[in-house]
Amino acid sequence: MSFRTNLQYLRSRRNMTQEQLAMLLGVSRQAISKWESEKAYPEMDKLLAICDLFGCTLDDLVLGDVSRPTTVEARSGAGDAAQTAAATNGIVPTGGMSTGGMSTGGAQMSDAPGRAASRTGTAPLVAPAQTLPKDITGYDAHRLRFSMMIASGVAAIIAGVGVASLFDSEHSIIGDSPLNDFLAFVCIGVGVIVGLALIIPGGMAHSDFRRRHPYVEDFYTEDDRSRETRMTAVGVVAGIAAILIGIAVSEYADTVLEIDAGWPIAVMLLLTAAAVFGFIYCGMRRGMLNIDGYNREGEQEKRRRAGDVPRSAQLSGALSGIIMLVATIVGLTLLFLVPGSRFWMSWVIGGLLCAVTGVVVGLFKDRFDK
Repeated sequence: MSFRTNLQYLRSRRNMTQEQLAMLLGVSRQAISKWESEKAYPEMDKLLAICDLFGCTLDDLVLGDVSRPTTVEARSGAGDAAQTAAATNGIVPTGGMSTGGMSTGGAQMSDAPGRAASRTGTAPLVAPAQTLPKDITGYDAHRLRFSMMIASGVAAIIAGVGVASLFDSEHSIIGDSPLNDFLAFVCIGVGVIVGLALIIPGGMAHSDFRRRHPYVEDFYTEDDRSRETRMTAVGVVAGIAAILIGIAVSEYADTVLEIDAGWPIAVMLLLTAAAVFGFIYCGMRRGMLNIDGYNREGEQEKRRRAGDVPRSAQLSGALSGIIMLVATIVGLTLLFLVPGSRFWMSWVIGGLLCAVTGVVVGLFKDRFDK
């Protein structure tokens, strides 16, 4: 089988289109088309990426038959022939790489011995139909980092307000002092700055990742999803417990100690910040396992750039934006003009209204999209 036939075979076994393969490899769809029509050949780094993606050796991909991988003995004898064929086809190894014994030169192999063996042809290989998809885009590391940054940013903002409550003018921990208002402002400012310093770069990094990788092959297993579901359940239960404890402390201080501000509110908000962190972090980790949803959003973004956006999606997005803008204005107004108010509830109510808006628009989606 030729290289083009091998590539077509590997792609068909995964039910993968040329465009999807191109997005995984970071090339254009036209490049894949040229490879499969033998009008051009990929460079060595793309060949190795293909080997990683489909779990085959360079020998089999370039010279052999990926549907019937060669044995270890056959590979060792065919190494020089594969290198010669690659050079003849215009595929030039770099960094001193060879395909038989394959000393890898500049290629980085230490992080995955099994992967290196599949590249070099020094270990038995599982048939392509049995190989699992691999995370060649770094999606999993991005998922964990993005979830941590967003959750930490939101929690930092709430925690900043909680610490500021310790300097309430009537129940300050430093007593009656002209510094109370200043210290409260500093705490809130620091919380907002830290929060935005995490949320904004996290959002920008996610947008950049989506731009570079609009399509990701689903490499997660059922065990992965079960583990994240258990973690989410623990996070939700722990978060609810933390919020209930905070409310209990606040009510106890109000009814028994007759303290309706100051440290009880600080305790409640700090516990709420911890709970919100758990909700967001665990929820985002689990939600981002939905690779199909991620890919659908990539397709929607492509249509949006082309001006092909359903009216229902436009309406839902606009209404949600307006709702959260109003919620933010109300929350900030309560924060600075009504001390001791539960200003954070405006965002909770705003989020619920956005969810209701999405459901209502979805019910009439067919009518809006006519």
